[in-house]
Amino acid sequence: MRYLFILLFSFSLHSIELSPGIDNASVYFISPNDGESISGKVTVRFGLENFGVAPAGAQIMHTGHHHLIIDADLPPLNLPIPANDNYVHFGKGQTEVEIDLSKGAHTLQLLLGDFRHMPHNPPIYSKKIQITLD
Repeated sequence: MRYLFILLFSFSLHSIELSPGIDNASVYFISPNDGESISGKVTVRFGLENFGVAPAGAQIMHTGHHHLIIDADLPPLNLPIPANDNYVHFGKGQTEVEIDLSKGAHTLQLLLGDFRHMPHNPPIYSKKIQITLD
């Protein structure tokens, strides 16, 4: 029975309809800049064009909320965005955060999620940037 549930659940995940994105929507970093060296805490500011920000749970067309990907690749774009130290959710609609990172090189990337923490179709994600903490 357990295996049947897992099988049916996995099929249901593949049938989740993705919220529509807009071809010219873009998400980007206002700060920090790619290649920037930083001392202390990192203030990350998110930018968004041709799309709106809304908190998770609010089903409003052409809106989403930010997810910050730290030192990881984009997750599967047909499943809910993971929530852990590498995939940080901003479900209240935040557009800025101050984070502590260890010294050394780190990568950052933004991915917009819909009201269910699912990527849009087409997905809206930033270029991956690299920063170094001194």
